[in-house]
Amino acid sequence: MSVEWNDNQPIYKQLRDMVVDRIMDGTFPEGEAVPSVRQVATDYQINHLTVGKAYQELVDTGLLEKRRGLGMFVTSGARSTSTDDEQSRFLEDDVPAFAERVRVLGLDMQKVVELMINTGGKG
Repeated sequence: MSVEWNDNQPIYKQLRDMVVDRIMDGTFPEGEAVPSVRQVATDYQINHLTVGKAYQELVDTGLLEKRRGLGMFVTSGARSTSTDDEQSRFLEDDVPAFAERVRVLGLDMQKVVELMINTGGKG
């Protein structure tokens, strides 16, 4: 399994975001185990400490829980919590940055919105 890591963000944060995406889309269902640290490290050819750091952040935010001897599991309510958090982050960070980019490029925002509506956001 190969992933192209972005050099502008630490790998553990990118991995954390990948796990959050999989929680939100239901790939990692609530109450179910996520792949082990060793498995992820092997699959993505990254250091197990990097995976551990990503998982620990998810434990700290309440999306994963450690079960001694069993591994990491998605907590109850994690999908709703992560979706709410990601929607807030999108609206607070991504939308203003997108609007600024549209402005800098000299594009007409209404035309951009119409294009997004007409193509379902798939350019």
